[in-house]
Amino acid sequence: MIIDPYLLMKEALKEADKGFAEGEVPVGALIVDAGGEVIARAHNQPVSRNDPTAHAEILALRRAGSLCRNYRLEGATLAVTIEPCPMCMGAAIHARIARLVFGASDPKWGAAGSLYNLPEDDRLNHRIEVVPGIMEEECLNLMQIFFQSRRGKKESGEVPKWS
Repeated sequence: MIIDPYLLMKEALKEADKGFAEGEVPVGALIVDAGGEVIARAHNQPVSRNDPTAHAEILALRRAGSLCRNYRLEGATLAVTIEPCPMCMGAAIHARIARLVFGASDPKWGAAGSLYNLPEDDRLNHRIEVVPGIMEEECLNLMQIFFQSRRGKKESGEVPKWS
């Protein structure tokens, strides 16, 4: 089945908006099975959960694994508004995600081609098809608006600027 990456990204952006409203870095993720059914969705929550692993991708992978009763999500697509970091990309590889769709690249933390390229690393035993740049401008704008609104505020869980 052909899954429209733009429809996936629109849903991931809805999740990112939830994170924005909660004061979290606005990253949204969803996972669809091989048939195109959404099986998990999440947004960043490391600040509210006091958990550095509570990235949108990790939370979505946990929910999908729980729903499927399997840590392997073969044939699934992970859609995320921002290029995954090494932790999230590693988890996606372990879960045997088939396809990654992401919006904006992350030159500081990206592990799907920007800083690192884990999906293409020949030393690993699983490859993930990567579809970058889907609704990139919308994803990047949301991040920029979030960080512009946070500049100059001193709060616990403060996050660095997004250029």
